[in-house]
Amino acid sequence: MEPIHKKVGKNLHAIRKSRGLSLDNVAEMTGVSKAMLGQIERGDSNPTISVLWRIVNGLGISFTTLIEEVDSDVTIATPGDLESFAEEEGAYRTFPLFPYRLRNKFESYLVVIEPGCEHVSEPHNDGVEEYLFVQQGVLELEHGDERYEVPAGSAVHFHANRPHTYRNHGEETAKFFAVIFYADAAARG
Repeated sequence: MEPIHKKVGKNLHAIRKSRGLSLDNVAEMTGVSKAMLGQIERGDSNPTISVLWRIVNGLGISFTTLIEEVDSDVTIATPGDLESFAEEEGAYRTFPLFPYRLRNKFESYLVVIEPGCEHVSEPHNDGVEEYLFVQQGVLELEHGDERYEVPAGSAVHFHANRPHTYRNHGEETAKFFAVIFYADAAARG
């Protein structure tokens, strides 16, 4: 299995070339430096989740467009096969489960947040919604000026076009499944 940062680099390069964009163009669209984009495309850098979100939002594509492989009729995501993107010094990890596909308009992840961790997510494009299903622990979600406690066994839905923050104030690792839905599938990739 190819390392995830290598897939990201190949897919970013292919998307950029298919749109006739230079590294300068993509840097301008995303706010990510030309040097960093070049490193990502070559597979020399393992970008953070925040950098990847800036890229996908700037290009108007889904997150998993950067990590997807060939589609098949049946896909099983097993823990041993999942690679993660980590932030907050490894205390916040996302494991891509199923990539975005035009026919289903969503992508999904397993997210693990260690006790005491807080992760701020930049706004997604208009029309993007998140559905979170908490499997373990208690997730605190801040959306706008409101905070919500979402315990294990519960779910929450919100429009993701404004900043939102995930927190774990508990003593137990929090795990949740995230489904990110794109209302405007044609603009995703």
